[in-house]
Amino acid sequence: MQFTSVGHTSSSQQPESCVDATTSRAGVHDLSIGLVTETYTPEVNGVAMTLNRLVSGLCENGHRLQIYHPGRFRSDRPTSHGKISEQLMRGMPIPGYSEMHFGFPAARFFLTQWQCSRPDIIYVATEGPLGASAIKTASKLDIPVISGFHTNFHSYSQHYHLGWLEPAILAYLRRLHNKTGMTLVPTQRLADTLEQQGFNNVEVLQRGVDTELFNPKRRNRALRDKWGADENTIVCIYVGRIAAEKNIQTAVDAVLSLSSQYRNRFVFVGDGPLRKQLKQKYPDFIFCGTRLGDDLAMHYASADILLFPSRTETYGNVLTEAMASGLATVAFDEAAAHEHVTNWHNGILARDRPSQNFTAVTMHLCSRPKSIRTIGRNASEYCKQLSWPNVVSRFESFLYSLSSDMKSSNCDNEYIEDIQS
Repeated sequence: MQFTSVGHTSSSQQPESCVDATTSRAGVHDLSIGLVTETYTPEVNGVAMTLNRLVSGLCENGHRLQIYHPGRFRSDRPTSHGKISEQLMRGMPIPGYSEMHFGFPAARFFLTQWQCSRPDIIYVATEGPLGASAIKTASKLDIPVISGFHTNFHSYSQHYHLGWLEPAILAYLRRLHNKTGMTLVPTQRLADTLEQQGFNNVEVLQRGVDTELFNPKRRNRALRDKWGADENTIVCIYVGRIAAEKNIQTAVDAVLSLSSQYRNRFVFVGDGPLRKQLKQKYPDFIFCGTRLGDDLAMHYASADILLFPSRTETYGNVLTEAMASGLATVAFDEAAAHEHVTNWHNGILARDRPSQNFTAVTMHLCSRPKSIRTIGRNASEYCKQLSWPNVVSRFESFLYSLSSDMKSSNCDNEYIEDIQS
């Protein structure tokens, strides 16, 4: 069944301040932007959250957005919202990720849609069949495309006993992204890695953090009491998808080692296929399920240490959210941690060495309770510079640059054709 209605499935998840947005930038024209993605709000993941922030910022700056993403349920009834309109596309749940969908190819649909209402530029945020067909169609119509590299899908294959597919998946991603005018990644290290692997025109678009929402003032004594934690209890928290590719056992091992020396609680915020198994195996662990908004911010701030063991992230929004919330974070020296953490100043970096592995540095941190608080304060202060408006402004500059380059190229081609005729 093809979803063709326009609007959004959940008005409560819409970007704010968009309905009456107007441009105040003299001499700058507003863009008509097509955004193609396999995931979007109200889905709960880093990509959806990032896109919601970008859409909100672009809308506030006066741009018009047509968002194409898979509908989750047949009962979805979207509604129009200011400068944003949405097209629900055909799709189905991703195996192992039932709460997320991938979209089916829709080249014919995009061709008809964009011939009738041509956008200035397309942003393809995810690399599934829907995004691939959008890139193919945009190329036929000479519409510029920017792509986003948000997820290390090729690395995920190792955690689902499909490691032999990793080279093929990487080759597919390289071909797909190299058909676009620019590929955006969240860290410089990832940009360097992709360039070494043959990806062209890679640019860095960092991610911001909402320090009004995520901050130490959200700490809640009643919630800690509910967890069975007093102020002398070390509360470790994991936030994110509870799945194999997140390397969760590494965090579990660290907590089990802590338990032999320190009074602690381990709190999980999120859901996923490993939740039931972990809950049965470790009945003392606390599973809070998915949390959003103020509730999520309170859970962050009421803990002491974020354990972030994942090694498949392109970024990892939860790390900066936890830092902004005043937590001491323990993470591998990769992705967002490599980009933002100064070791033993505003976070702790684990490495593949016996004395610096994940458990060792977590144990060392917990042996210095004052350091937990000092590092948390430093982290919260550091995150004040990571504003979403700055990120949106940089994204906007990429959109303008590529759309202007395409228009200039088309004008040059038309001029040459006129001379030749």
